[in-house]
Amino acid sequence: MSTVMLAEEASAFRRGLARLRATGPAGIASAAVIAVAAFTAVFGPLLAPYDPDLPNLSLSWAGPAGGHLLGSDVYGRDVLSRLLAGAQSSMLGPLAVVMLSVTTGTVLAVTAAWRRGVSDTAISSGLNILFAFPGILLAVLAAAVFGAGLPAAAIALSIAYLPYVARVLRGAALRERSQPYVAALEVQGASAIAICLRHVVPNIGPLIVAQATILFGYAMVDLAALSYLGLGVQPPTANWGVMISENQDGLLLGHPLPAGAAGLCIVTVVIAVNLLGERLFEQAQAARG
Repeated sequence: MSTVMLAEEASAFRRGLARLRATGPAGIASAAVIAVAAFTAVFGPLLAPYDPDLPNLSLSWAGPAGGHLLGSDVYGRDVLSRLLAGAQSSMLGPLAVVMLSVTTGTVLAVTAAWRRGVSDTAISSGLNILFAFPGILLAVLAAAVFGAGLPAAAIALSIAYLPYVARVLRGAALRERSQPYVAALEVQGASAIAICLRHVVPNIGPLIVAQATILFGYAMVDLAALSYLGLGVQPPTANWGVMISENQDGLLLGHPLPAGAAGLCIVTVVIAVNLLGERLFEQAQAARG
């Protein structure tokens, strides 16, 4: 049994590599950037050469020198250490948003496509209502009700992104629902849950992955904006959005590196994720014909 499982995992890994190679040089480069960012998010706090939250006002706005490769911020904290430590909240926040919205959106989309009728109408109407609420507005309202912080902002953005995910996946699930193999499985006595989990969801899996990667970039920008406004991650916790907010005066005072480095990290990761997501979405569209 273990040999069969290993063979299936190896086959899935090869298929994943084949899809990645099909995205071309831009997609492969984007995947490499994402891999480095993910590694930093996991091990960044351990790799930070200094305490990222320990201030030293004698080093305020100090440029790159000695052991401080990127200099110090407004409070004299090592910029490189804060970038490495801040990658964790800057990456895990969008990941939580994507997981919540994509999982919920997939369940709603498949349910609406399978049951159709009243269920489809009710789910579609609820999604249309959510379309009227911008993500940032929902996050601001959540911060006002539950207090500023990453959990409230992540949940609010997940709700805001939900209709965009569900709308796209519903169309794909409807096409799968109408395929002859579904009718054949029903005749054989397979349950609806088994058909959806074993066949429908895996068949729309490439589209789910493409939606998730594109959504990650939007979530990262929105969460960074909320942290910049003081509604997301709270200082002195290291976070790229917080770093931009704390060091924005340095842009006018001739010390652009602390805020600029954080902004460059956000832009680089967002471009890489969106570029890879677009390539994967094009593959999914081509596969659907």
